[in-house]
Amino acid sequence: MADFADIAADIAQTDLDHALQNAKLVEFTSYFDCEECGTEIPEQRRRLGSVTLCIGCQTALEAKQKHFRG
Repeated sequence: MADFADIAADIAQTDLDHALQNAKLVEFTSYFDCEECGTEIPEQRRRLGSVTLCIGCQTALEAKQKHFRG
C-alpha cells in the first residue's frame, strides 16, 4: 500500500512531466523586425529566442513597467 509520500512523489512527477511537455510546445522564434517600431532586430539579439522588440523599444517598455509598478 502506498503511503502519502509515495502519492505526493507520483503527483509531483506527473506535474513535472506535464510541465516539460508544455515547455517543448512553446515557440521560441524571434521576429526579424521590431513589432513596435519596425527596425531590424540584430541577429545576435534574435538568437536569444522569443524576441519581438528591438533593444530601444524593449528598454522603453521595461522603463514604463518599472515606473508604473508603484
